[in-house]
Amino acid sequence: MKEESSCKQVILGVDTHLDVHVGAVINQSGKLLGTKSISVNEKGYQDLYSWASSLGQLNSAGVEGTGTYGAELFKYLESNGVMVFEVNRPDRAARRLQGKSDTTDAVCAANSVLSGKSTAIPKQKSGACEAMRIVSVARRSAVKDKTQTINQIRALLVSAPQEIREKLWRTKAMDCVKMCIRIKILGDTVLLESMTTTLKLLAKRWLMLSKEINQLDKMLDDLTLKYAKKLRGRFGVGPQTAATLLSVAGDNPQRLKNESALASLCGTNPLPASSGKTIRHRLNRGGNRVANNALWTIAMVRMRSDLRTRSYVERRTAEGLSTKEIQRCLKRYIIRELYPVIMSDLNKIHSIS
Repeated sequence: MKEESSCKQVILGVDTHLDVHVGAVINQSGKLLGTKSISVNEKGYQDLYSWASSLGQLNSAGVEGTGTYGAELFKYLESNGVMVFEVNRPDRAARRLQGKSDTTDAVCAANSVLSGKSTAIPKQKSGACEAMRIVSVARRSAVKDKTQTINQIRALLVSAPQEIREKLWRTKAMDCVKMCIRIKILGDTVLLESMTTTLKLLAKRWLMLSKEINQLDKMLDDLTLKYAKKLRGRFGVGPQTAATLLSVAGDNPQRLKNESALASLCGTNPLPASSGKTIRHRLNRGGNRVANNALWTIAMVRMRSDLRTRSYVERRTAEGLSTKEIQRCLKRYIIRELYPVIMSDLNKIHSIS
């Protein structure tokens, strides 16, 4: 009986968390064979794999959060020959009917692999693409904080006494910051002393963030020129957009089977929105919104500066399409153009590593 059970294929489902992962194993008939909680460390991964393997032949697993809490578990299972699939959390309708618990989510993860609902291959984070993603994350937060800082400076100056506003207010952000840096004392009242210190601190923060962004831009420029030279050579593709598209694609190019997969990943695949005699498609508001924004940036650059794209916009506008519909079409065409270029750069990165 023991040898017979070991030959039966089983599927592992895992609900991941920060400190504890919960696993559930089912057989090919969907019968629950057992559940197990593990600590999030190397020993816990070993215990989970050994336990699941003792119940049968473990060839596949469904793991929630392979890009976050389950990233290391994904690497461990993959290194042991287990095919890991990315599992989305159960939809809210199913949760209302079945309830919510870590064990239930783990069983749902295993069943989604068994039913063929979960087929997405997780993105690997072990090479140049992940390096670009890390730098891009830091850059986006720095840009956001820099914008917030200058807005705070302007808000303080707007409500400041008229003579201080006239003295420090400048239209350009850099000029305004320089004026705030130079101030020594605005007055001897509590209000003016506090305003002096605050404006100087905010101005120093803005300059520090500007320096940080320049450094991150240099890193992205060097990374993309080294690992995405073909992609950088396309019209309208800069360091930030190239890094975003490559980081979304990931360090394992085999997960993108065709251009439609990349379009769906970026949220640019057209969705039918037809009704009655009206036949049309609408914008897709799913997918990775950062990648979608990168494609939008490329499209806007081409709409402004590329003669071929401008001719296309004029023709489609004459046909009655709205600006958003034209942008949707352009983003899909851009994916079609860039997909082979991205795959070429990804395969080059993969061969180097």
